[in-house]
Amino acid sequence: MKKKQAYRHATGVMYYDMETAMPKGGAEDFAKTMGVLSEEIYKMETSEELKALVAELYEHKDELDEITRREVEEHQESIARIACIPMEEYVDYESTVSMASSVWQKAKQENDYKLFEPYLKKLIDYNRKFALYYAPEKDPYDTLLDQYEKGMNREMLDRFFDEIAKAFRPLVEKTAAKRDEIDDSFLFKNYPIDLQDKLSREVMQLMGIDGNYCTLGEVEHPFTDNYSKHDVRITTHYHEDMLASSFYSVVHEGGHALYELNTGDELIGSPLASGASMGMHESQSRLFENIIGRSYAFVKAIYPKILALFPEQLKGITDVDFYRAVNKSVPSLIRTEADELTYCFHVMIRYELEKQLIGGTLSTEELPEKWKELYEKYLGIRPETDTEGCLQDSHWAGGSFGYFPSYAIGSAYGAQIMESMKKDVDVDACVAKGDLSPVNAWITEKIWKYGMLKKPAELIRNACGAAFDPKYYVDYMTKKYNQLYKL
Repeated sequence: MKKKQAYRHATGVMYYDMETAMPKGGAEDFAKTMGVLSEEIYKMETSEELKALVAELYEHKDELDEITRREVEEHQESIARIACIPMEEYVDYESTVSMASSVWQKAKQENDYKLFEPYLKKLIDYNRKFALYYAPEKDPYDTLLDQYEKGMNREMLDRFFDEIAKAFRPLVEKTAAKRDEIDDSFLFKNYPIDLQDKLSREVMQLMGIDGNYCTLGEVEHPFTDNYSKHDVRITTHYHEDMLASSFYSVVHEGGHALYELNTGDELIGSPLASGASMGMHESQSRLFENIIGRSYAFVKAIYPKILALFPEQLKGITDVDFYRAVNKSVPSLIRTEADELTYCFHVMIRYELEKQLIGGTLSTEELPEKWKELYEKYLGIRPETDTEGCLQDSHWAGGSFGYFPSYAIGSAYGAQIMESMKKDVDVDACVAKGDLSPVNAWITEKIWKYGMLKKPAELIRNACGAAFDPKYYVDYMTKKYNQLYKL
């Protein structure tokens, strides 16, 4: 296990380097190296010795302590998923992913979807094939969804998105009619990147992120990577004319980082030393980005630092003005820049497209036009380019099909978790004082420290005393936007 963990650590650091520092010309060599290393990982993962040891322990799992039992269960599933894939296909897939990420960046920058399309098609074909290898009796997309959120399937998500859409569509229409009542023009002045970077460090400090164990890098599409609770790396992308973009990107990725940084020490070195699921992980990033980060209390705490960095750009702008501006709802094209209210529709669009791509009813050649049609249908706007359309996200270039719904599920988890936390912690008072330690301590005790020891449904019950219920998300959003726009 230590050897396998070391290989995973090495390939993870190499991927981070590829995204943040590698010269563009190094992509092919990087892909070859990743192919060699992934072959070694495959051999370790599928070795007869490991399979025999895990199988033996699995037969006696009821006799094991809780941590070892969950570790064995995770190993059993991991081995089963990889062992059903022929090694040459696994290695080719890993090499393709490595190359696809680099090609996607170039395609996005040059608005050249045709450059990326062959890689996307290959990754979709592989994901569908691998899902059928693992569970031939199941719908391939359900198998992919289950990888990111245990027990999740299309039937459940169809119901979830239907409920959310019915609740949020009237709010979107009402706020659209009053969008001119909130001025956010000052967020789009010139904000020097070096000063934005200083603000990022202030944000990380306010959130309680220890710089000794977490770094910040710059990339095309922000992400968080972790190799242990002592080495977590978040990233952002700066825009000189968009202050809120990187600001909230750092808060979002910071939420991911806090989850990893507060994993229980007893889980270090095991496969359990990470977030329980992508939905649970996104619950933390979305909770910090929106429920805390876009609250008036948070704005009040951080605004003096923002004003000190940008006195000319924000001359005459109060913290209340800033709070209203960063919560303004306007349908937009870019998911990562979307306001909290319209965000779920961006996720819903990707969910609809993934279902069709994996199901084989939509080809990669048809994707750009279908993307534009759905944006027009759900948000009333139409991308003019593929850069602001189907090339905007990095997820598919990384082979992550079934990931996107986690953002919406995570948002709903976060609202329910916050409702429960407020029974024990005066969240607004703590945040307004710039002291998030009571918040972090509560979530550590209920969620973070468990890593993957408990499954998502168990964590929700542990934190909230009840099963997951999307109504908390609907109630939170309805109340917030009714108050913000005086509806």
